[in-house]
Amino acid sequence: MDTPNLGIPEQLARGMTMPEQHEYLRGRLSRRKVLASSFATAGVVGGTALLAGSSGSAYAERPTATSPLAAPRGPVKVDGKLVAPFGRHLAFGADPRTQMRISWQVPFAVKSPYVRVGPKPWELSQKIPAEVRDLHTPSLSKKLPKVEQYYLHAALDGLKPGTTYYYGVGHDGFDPASPERMATLGSFRTAPARPEKFVFTAFGDQGVSYEALANDQLILGQNPAFHLHAGDICYADTTGHGKEGDTYDARVWDQFLAQTESVAKSVPWMVTTGNHDMEAWYSPNGYGGQSARWSLPENGFDPKQAPGVYSFRYGSVGVVALDANDVSYEIPANKGYTEGRQTAWLDRRLRELRADKDIDFIVVFFHHCTYSTATHGSDGGVRDAWLPLFAKHQVDLVINGHNHVYERTDAVKNGEVGKPVPVGASTDPTRDGIVYVTAGGAGKDLYSFPAGVEDSYEGHENDEGTILTFHWTKLRLPDPDTVEWSRVRYTGFSFLAVEVTTGARPKLTVSALAESGERVDHFEIERGR
Repeated sequence: MDTPNLGIPEQLARGMTMPEQHEYLRGRLSRRKVLASSFATAGVVGGTALLAGSSGSAYAERPTATSPLAAPRGPVKVDGKLVAPFGRHLAFGADPRTQMRISWQVPFAVKSPYVRVGPKPWELSQKIPAEVRDLHTPSLSKKLPKVEQYYLHAALDGLKPGTTYYYGVGHDGFDPASPERMATLGSFRTAPARPEKFVFTAFGDQGVSYEALANDQLILGQNPAFHLHAGDICYADTTGHGKEGDTYDARVWDQFLAQTESVAKSVPWMVTTGNHDMEAWYSPNGYGGQSARWSLPENGFDPKQAPGVYSFRYGSVGVVALDANDVSYEIPANKGYTEGRQTAWLDRRLRELRADKDIDFIVVFFHHCTYSTATHGSDGGVRDAWLPLFAKHQVDLVINGHNHVYERTDAVKNGEVGKPVPVGASTDPTRDGIVYVTAGGAGKDLYSFPAGVEDSYEGHENDEGTILTFHWTKLRLPDPDTVEWSRVRYTGFSFLAVEVTTGARPKLTVSALAESGERVDHFEIERGR
């Protein structure tokens, strides 16, 4: 991708925070230029106003279905054919038993967007207006065009637990309930009222590729209740350094959402934020684009400031999503942006979940690696900020991305191996410590392990012994790390499938599946009684 020097000395660019980058971009691409390009692209709605959100403040001011954006000149057609919605993706609200969020995209402004929903494909009696969130991206380099994008969101509340619903998305001139468009309908199932057996899947670092698409199809075959995406979602920003020179091609998001739709239209796609997901143009924290494209549970400490921080409960499992950009020593563009509020919220939320007698397991997922020996190493900022809380509240499983490999630890307790957990073994977090999994093989180019360190996975076990790698320090320097906790390593595309069993002996059965469908790792987590 074209990443030219935009006039900032390298030594200054190296230290720019995300708000500084946002201010610089807004100054460089003057408001006059942005407004001019918006007029040229969108024209004047009703002769009086631009399309809503042309100032780029989508994360702070979300236009509604009654805004000018929702009232263009009528149905949009290309070559005489109606333009259809695309890129449908689901997400839970704060209560997966009764809340679902439906999001999608249209290539142009449309009139009166909505969702039809009902108990049968032919009974879509309820019609819910959609909220419009538009993004206007100027040309960020000589090779990138300006881009107009329109994201639509509908909140479904008051649903029945454990129930399958059918839905269709549409707008004036495109009715998903019409006979000729029945093939565009989707479906979803709400969480059960009481805990029951289910499967969820997880990975990080997906992007747009044949491998990413292959993983999506394998995930669909697992029939998961939901999917966790641990950040670095589409790689519109290919560098991800958190620096002023980072540019991003907003069109890649169109490709990504179209690629993922086959799964995400029926499986809630629960994402959090990676370093490649900070896009400085849209907002000072870089998350304006994420807020426009995703509707996630708004029960974190501040959903507008940190949209990738939230939690939900599904059956007997409490899930917590975190934004590791806030604590990362490696990529500090957003380090400290929550001023400790995220970590304080995490402490409170883990305490609440652990006190809930109906929750057997707590799963935490975020982007940067807590424990990994691959290319990025481990992030000391994550360890310093959150490891004490994971131990204090006996978190059962931690899932990361960032390193484009599969790697998992033994049970780690007080920074050391609390118990070896070979392939097929069982561990008890109340006694042994926590297993940390890096599941970054979702689709982007693969990384490698340190020189001389071999893969070790199911059917190909290799007793590596001590590994010398590094972790990032406060000074953004890689510090040597002597590793005895690296148990399973696989250099290949893969994802996690976690089976949750309830009853007298609840357990998590964690499996890693390769792109071929081959199982490369499995182990069990069973809490002591």
